Amino acid sequence: MRVIPVPVLEDNYAYIIFDEKTSECAVVDPVEPQKLLHIIQHLGAKLTSVLCTHHHWDHAGGNVELIAKKPGLAVYGADARIPEINYVVKDKEEFKVGALTIQALWTHCHTKGCVSYYIMDGAERVVFTGDTLFLSGCGRFFEGTAADMYNSLLHIFATLPVETKVYCGHEYTKANLRFAHHVEPNNQHIAQKLQWCMDENVTTTIPGTIGEELLCNPFLRVNEPSLQALTGKSDPIDVMHVLREMKNNF
Repeated sequence: MRVIPVPVLEDNYAYIIFDEKTSECAVVDPVEPQKLLHIIQHLGAKLTSVLCTHHHWDHAGGNVELIAKKPGLAVYGADARIPEINYVVKDKEEFKVGALTIQALWTHCHTKGCVSYYIMDGAERVVFTGDTLFLSGCGRFFEGTAADMYNSLLHIFATLPVETKVYCGHEYTKANLRFAHHVEPNNQHIAQKLQWCMDENVTTTIPGTIGEELLCNPFLRVNEPSLQALTGKSDPIDVMHVLREMKNNF
């Protein structure tokens, strides 16, 4: 499996997932289709599928143009608001792109229809998290609650193998690490990653890993006593709520 991140708009990422065994590929959140189609043509790949993480225009807004150029694609998602959707995935449902096994994970909160895509290729594991899990951060709770985000982060992402590579929807890592360092100033993993991130030669921070996120992402660390003390809350869902409010105003 080859994952090709494609920077789009101001700070978004779209992705091409290329199965080199079969030359089939899928795209994730192709908001600027022409950029992706140019790369796919260069690869000599056959595009069969579109994986939509949620309905927001900066992720799904290119679907109409893409389907006009490439009719007949399978467009996966879990929200009727996604343009051109023709396959509604169930939670934990598996399907194939070429030889790759893709599992849809309902990770609701940012929107009620957020889906992440966990992909297995032999021993290799990757997950496309849209705007639910960012590197060292998480999405805003636009249509869900702290309990929803707790479920998505702690009961879904945190249970994936630690070596799973994380590909998120935006390049927000520097800002997220600054906040993480603010709330956990004694966390050396955060300090080291922030130092790396601030190097002028680092232009992209993806992918991360689930293992790194468990060490550096405060929203995955809501059971830590230091964060409970900081927020004045003992229930981890309450900690999640307070941390998100703090981040909104940071």
